Amino acid sequence: MPRAPAYWHTACAELAAADPVMATLIARYPDCVLGTRSDPFHTLARAIVGQQISVKAADSIWARFEQCAESVVPDRIAALEAETLAACGLSRRKVEYLQDLAGHFLDGRIQPTRWKKQDDETVIAELIDVRGIGRWTAEMFLIFNLRRPDVWPVDDIGLQKAVALHYLEGERPGLAALRAHGLRHAPWRTVATWYLWRSLDPVVVQY
Repeated sequence: MPRAPAYWHTACAELAAADPVMATLIARYPDCVLGTRSDPFHTLARAIVGQQISVKAADSIWARFEQCAESVVPDRIAALEAETLAACGLSRRKVEYLQDLAGHFLDGRIQPTRWKKQDDETVIAELIDVRGIGRWTAEMFLIFNLRRPDVWPVDDIGLQKAVALHYLEGERPGLAALRAHGLRHAPWRTVATWYLWRSLDPVVVQY
């Protein structure tokens, strides 16, 4: 089991004390700990590869991509020909996205070392400047790589379903209603999201 973020146990205690649904879910799923993925470039590249295809297909293409690249690092990806990347099973658009991502790292538009001092919205703005990365992908990165404590990804279908199930008698909330609902879980919305996801999935969520 991965090591929990430093805030995890405090967040669980405060969420459980404030909300009976959270109290139930936290007690029901003691295996829930937010792990972290690998380095930022690797994580974002994998997110791009996996867009709009099945997990099985993404894993297969990623394995070929990783073998072709030898090392999934910005300078290596930037150096590969588009045709070489496409031969791994990547669409032309995803090849362009990966090359743009590598360019952002190489020219300093993305600098992971400064993220510790930046707020969530600043990091999101940096990430969505990359072609192929939208707000949802950026928020998943904040949760799974940076392990920020207060992310509430309202565009996430799983979160929408879980809030409907546990709080709204099955009625799917609109985005404004979902944002308003999330305020009750601040400043630990990442942790609340994690347990809500877990309530829908037989295995611990990873990204």
